[in-house]
Amino acid sequence: MSLSLPDGITLYFARHGETEANLAHCFSGKKDTPLTPRGREQARAIGLALKRDVPSFAALDYVASPLQRARTTMEIVRATLDLALQDYRLESRIQEIDLGAWDQLTDEQAKALDPAYFLRRATDKWHVPPPGGETYAQVAERLTAWIADLKADTFAVSHGAATRILRGLFAGLDAAQMSALDEPQGVVFRAVGAQVEMLAPASGAVSNPRPIG
Repeated sequence: MSLSLPDGITLYFARHGETEANLAHCFSGKKDTPLTPRGREQARAIGLALKRDVPSFAALDYVASPLQRARTTMEIVRATLDLALQDYRLESRIQEIDLGAWDQLTDEQAKALDPAYFLRRATDKWHVPPPGGETYAQVAERLTAWIADLKADTFAVSHGAATRILRGLFAGLDAAQMSALDEPQGVVFRAVGAQVEMLAPASGAVSNPRPIG
């Protein structure tokens, strides 16, 4: 059964802009790296998409993951919309999956720590966490609780794996299908009920990197 928003609620959500860790193809969980110049342009593109497609954008409830890359993205979005930079809430339940000992490592570096465990996790992300990290099931649980608590139309800035899992929950996908989804940056998703669509990109700064995490 797929996840569904409360009646009458529209959710707009986006991944943060490109970071230095994304450029290096590293696992990026709770440890932060700064946005690249392209990542800042992607954040502006997110703001432009909201301005174009959401007439009442100023009335949205603005929520960001507490991780700095999400906060920076949110503040660039709000600057693009001519809104007060700091007038948004932080929500720990939408922060990125905890990648434990793999955070900031490449696939190759993480695999070298324990090849058998790396393979086990790759084939069952729902139940098997990175060492010291979270499973997909744990992330899904906190995202589901957050969705249930939404009381108003909302715009949220989250992360790659978290938004993949959220999109997968709305679509009723299993963990392997969630893991195979792309992780676009510079775009906005709109969810109503259990239906999710991507708004047309507002600039050419969009990227669709391979999933990591």
